Amino acid sequence: MRRVLFSQRMLAFHALVLVIVPSFIWLGFWQLDRWEQRSASVELQQGNLAADPVPVAELTEVGGDVDPGDRWRSVTASGTWDAEHEILLRNRDGSGGVGFHVLTPLVTEEGPALLVNRGWIPRGETALDTPDAPPVPAGTVEVVGRLHFSETEQNTGLRNRDDLPEGQLLVADVPMIAEGLPYPVYGGYIDLTGQDPVPDPAPERLEVRELDSGMSLSYAVQWWVFTVVAIGGWVFLVRRELSEAREAEAAGAAGDTGSAGGRDGVDGPGDADDADDAPVAAAAGERPREDVG
Repeated sequence: MRRVLFSQRMLAFHALVLVIVPSFIWLGFWQLDRWEQRSASVELQQGNLAADPVPVAELTEVGGDVDPGDRWRSVTASGTWDAEHEILLRNRDGSGGVGFHVLTPLVTEEGPALLVNRGWIPRGETALDTPDAPPVPAGTVEVVGRLHFSETEQNTGLRNRDDLPEGQLLVADVPMIAEGLPYPVYGGYIDLTGQDPVPDPAPERLEVRELDSGMSLSYAVQWWVFTVVAIGGWVFLVRRELSEAREAEAAGAAGDTGSAGGRDGVDGPGDADDADDAPVAAAAGERPREDVG
């Protein structure tokens, strides 16, 4: 039996099981960890969206960035719009498909400016067109918005290019934008959710993209089910190989027993010759040989 279990074919199968079973177990725990992280993000988002608005200076500062734990918090600010330094963010989704987000500095009464994503507008006739955004109202305005940290290549997978039309960017890289502005800028930016006075027309307000924990927990369970299936398949194959080996041995033993029985029941060559010679000897007048006592 040991020879069967350690045959070349079975050794290859054992090695395969030793590789895939730990891999499936690790993948299951990896998906479980992703589910826990996403669940924490969902809880953070829901809690921050439900929190009361606070002045923007309480959650960010000039030259800094927004703490990830403060993302989606509602903040308030008062100031005047600076449409001259307005920026359009390319490839942004809205109700009409792919278009632009309008990022406009709001110079606050305290002095620093806050970058405000006023909303979505449709693209022009070609990808290189720069569409006109709805104008901002003059005078002092009060705004409320959801706070976000600066967009980077690391958290978006994108980076700004030098060949874009003037006034257009791919990501809201706040430190880079701040370098081209004539005043200090708060870290991060906000998605506008309220404004007083209300402009008309205005860019399309941005809906919050609610997070969910996804299918990671389900995937974790699936990987562990695959682990059980792999182990079950290994046990089944080993038992089948052992069973077939026992059947082969039993069949071989039965064949050996039948051959030995056939040889015992047949007269030997000498006996047959003596029996045939007796009538011939009698006809020739010879006396049969007698056994000597």
